[in-house]
Amino acid sequence: MSATIVWFRLDLRLADNPALQAAVERGRPVIPVYIWVPEEEGKWPPGAASRWWLHHSLAALDASLRQRGSRLIIRRGPSLETLRALMQETGADTVFWNRRYEPAIIARDKTIKAGLPAESFNSALLFEPWELKPYRVFTPFWKACLAKGLISHPVGRAVPSAPSRWPASVPLNELQLLPKLDWARGFDWEPGEAGARKLLQRFNPSRYTAERDRPDLRGTSRLSPHLHFGEIGPRQIWAALVKNADQSGWGYLRQLGWREFAHHLLYHFPHTADEPLRPEFAKFPWQPDRKQLRAWQRGQTGYPLVDAGMRELWSTGWMHNRVRMVVASFLVKDLLISWQDGAHWFWDTLVDADLANNTLGWQWVAGSGADAAPFFRIFNPTSQAEKFDPRGEYARHWVPEPVAPIVDHAVARKRALAALEKIKKGKS
Repeated sequence: MSATIVWFRLDLRLADNPALQAAVERGRPVIPVYIWVPEEEGKWPPGAASRWWLHHSLAALDASLRQRGSRLIIRRGPSLETLRALMQETGADTVFWNRRYEPAIIARDKTIKAGLPAESFNSALLFEPWELKPYRVFTPFWKACLAKGLISHPVGRAVPSAPSRWPASVPLNELQLLPKLDWARGFDWEPGEAGARKLLQRFNPSRYTAERDRPDLRGTSRLSPHLHFGEIGPRQIWAALVKNADQSGWGYLRQLGWREFAHHLLYHFPHTADEPLRPEFAKFPWQPDRKQLRAWQRGQTGYPLVDAGMRELWSTGWMHNRVRMVVASFLVKDLLISWQDGAHWFWDTLVDADLANNTLGWQWVAGSGADAAPFFRIFNPTSQAEKFDPRGEYARHWVPEPVAPIVDHAVARKRALAALEKIKKGKS
């Protein structure tokens, strides 16, 4: 009997996994496979923090499969040649996978589909990007999404049947995803489907609505890395929270909408991962300064809320969303260092580094993207701290020592507005 290969990518779960479910429903043996091939990710291979998470997530997925009489086969790329070899080794007649939406991956997957019998599914989004016209503003986009009708209900956990003989697998440690120096020792996470499920069960949407902008409180879900790696899907979260949609649930469900919007933008405007959506910002007079960039990266700017966020990022692989906006605004507007530099640093240090979300967030702050905050909206890091960390507990936790500011915010604000006037007048 021919087997089915299920190619796991950013869908590292058994529940509500359409590709796996379809393979199981064929009634044939299933070969779960993960292929490590960072060179096929284009300019954005997984960063260091993402690799740490991936190692533990793959281990968790393999353990979950083994509990059910299956296992995860790990191979190195290239993907097309690896899948061909696996089909020959196992007698599989088709490959199933769940879609990804990064430009380099879309191009890669088209080539594989042209060379192999394969079928792809949607596990990552509530709505496919091509189902809607290109939008640049969130509110009409989300209204159009909701007008399409009910979100499909998540399916249960699929249990794949094992083949009579397993193909060889590369040991997970040979992928060398973990850092040689243990800078991740402070990471307080449980990668994997079980960890995602625990966070969702603990999440209080009413607390989120009231406390989501407070980094000194733990009011957010912290599900973002689990969503990125597909250890939980948006349909699962939607189904869990929609019963509160008339009250507290909608605040968080709207954030799922912003995630959808980020993927919509990256699909329709694939150049935006590296270039501004608004072309006039290509001539923005950035003033790169390696010393100041390094001070920002290390959390040594002298502004407690900014420094606390950057130190939290380095220590935990994560940063509160309100603080992300503040530190990003400080980099691009107080220091006039390009949003691309910030995006690359986040990409390497965030456990939830996601190309669509990272691009949307940085271009939003820089004023160069879709539905962006105007460039002249410049966060004051001091007043932001007073408003969102009113007792200073978050800042003191991460920045116990006083540090002199590397720039004067009032002076930096005037400089940023002058730079904006230059591109308005067509000057570089």
